[in-house]
Amino acid sequence: MNAPIIDPLQGDFPEVIEEYLHHGVTKCIAFNRRGTLLAAGCADGSCIIWDFETRGVAKELRDKDCIAAITSICWSKYGHRILVSSADKSLILWDVVSGEKITHITLHHTPLLARLHPGSSTPSLCLTCPLSSAPMIVDFNTGNTTVLPVTVPEADSGPAPPSRNKPSDGPPYTPTAACFNKFGDLVYVGNSKGEILIIDHKSIQVHAMVPTPGGAVIKNIVFSRDGQYLLTNSNDRTIRIYENLLPLKDGLIALGHLNKTVDEVAGVEKMKAVGSKCLALFREFQDTITKVHWKAPCFSGDGEWVIGGSASKGEHKIYIWDRVGHLVKILEGPKEALIDLAWHPVHPIIISVSLTGMVYVWAKDHTENWSAFAPDFKELEENEEYVEREDEFDLIPETEKVKESDINEDDEVDIVTVEKDAFSDSDMSQEEICFLPATPCPDIPEQQDKCVGSSSKLMDSNNSGSPLSEEAGQNGQAMNHASSPLEEDTGGTRMKRKRKPSEKGLELQAEKGRKPLKSYGRLSKIRSKPVADPDISNGIFGDDISD
Repeated sequence: MNAPIIDPLQGDFPEVIEEYLHHGVTKCIAFNRRGTLLAAGCADGSCIIWDFETRGVAKELRDKDCIAAITSICWSKYGHRILVSSADKSLILWDVVSGEKITHITLHHTPLLARLHPGSSTPSLCLTCPLSSAPMIVDFNTGNTTVLPVTVPEADSGPAPPSRNKPSDGPPYTPTAACFNKFGDLVYVGNSKGEILIIDHKSIQVHAMVPTPGGAVIKNIVFSRDGQYLLTNSNDRTIRIYENLLPLKDGLIALGHLNKTVDEVAGVEKMKAVGSKCLALFREFQDTITKVHWKAPCFSGDGEWVIGGSASKGEHKIYIWDRVGHLVKILEGPKEALIDLAWHPVHPIIISVSLTGMVYVWAKDHTENWSAFAPDFKELEENEEYVEREDEFDLIPETEKVKESDINEDDEVDIVTVEKDAFSDSDMSQEEICFLPATPCPDIPEQQDKCVGSSSKLMDSNNSGSPLSEEAGQNGQAMNHASSPLEEDTGGTRMKRKRKPSEKGLELQAEKGRKPLKSYGRLSKIRSKPVADPDISNGIFGDDISD
């Protein structure tokens, strides 16, 4: 490895598979901004949204016109919209709450990746990377597409000629990676020459260029959540981390100032000089032993960890590095290829998608810590002799009398000021969607029929559970029907209480050889004749006795 493995107990990262989610064949996943909802694109063209707190399906978005596999999925900044790209060359923008389709646009090429503009709660622009075309900006309001440049001519310092940006001209394009910066005023494009181009997507002008070591094809490019670091995954099996030297806000304005200050050179050299002041190589991650290609690399929610999945077939391995460059953990899953990865925005949780469509939830392996419940609790390795204090069992120990409170009770408590949370770019005026209302499912009629059938069977078993009830049913006409309200005829079903023999009946049973179950047949013959004994005329068994 490129570094010795450090103690994994020192890091706050996942370690084991906690559970798995399954709803169709999943192809790609994405968390919302708070990590409370998880969206997944499926092979049948549908989009599933899980409530990540309950791990239940909160909503399913399905377009009858789209049955092709989903290639990418993206949330808007405040969770009101979801953008999906599919293998049938279409882009679909969904309203999350209503579940209605807002826009459907068909492109000329299959989009491998689509990302909404991060600067708006209801964005009208998206960045898409087609399979055999240059990256483009799509306007949902007008349906227009603007192709971005992917190369810089050696003899020209301006933007690339328009003929280079047309998909129909020249040889087929190598799939190109691209992403917005944190606030969406710049686009970072990684091309097949191993160059990172910084582009103003409004004027379609390349302002800076950063060549990567080796010049290998850049397959993935993504920013950290805070916008301070940029990650690239190249074809030379190396993941590189760059530090963003531009300010997070108004990066385009700062880039314009840099272009004015660099006057010594022109053309491509000027772009490289400006690029060196925009991005600085920070770390490189690779497996020097197995030379594995990487799949879906990304940052953790706080940017302290970097993960990458192994692109080898038949293995589900996730490599975790710290930002310093140490390999801290290798997570090994089932013998299934890995196709997508996502780190929870807040918690140390990783979501991985296998080639079979299963979604695995990796979490930290928590151990019991009793001191978390009682701070003064101390775990002992072996028995120790304990010597109690003299005042330990006093009502007010002397040690507590000496203690003085450090809290000033006269200070006013501030209940108005809102503390700054981890989401520093939160706009309190915007209503963010964190959860979706649950829709109760109606009962299935078949289950209701089964319940009715089981209750009727239970009733029948109660009626025919003992010889006493059978005997009582045969001689029901000679019984006193007014003795119990449960003996009334209810539509052919006769429900009778179990009766207890009277004292005289027990004496007769004793005379007949103590045979309680066979003596009832003889007694029924006696009961058929008119008798003057009041006990026998009332049914020998006496009055009803409640259970």
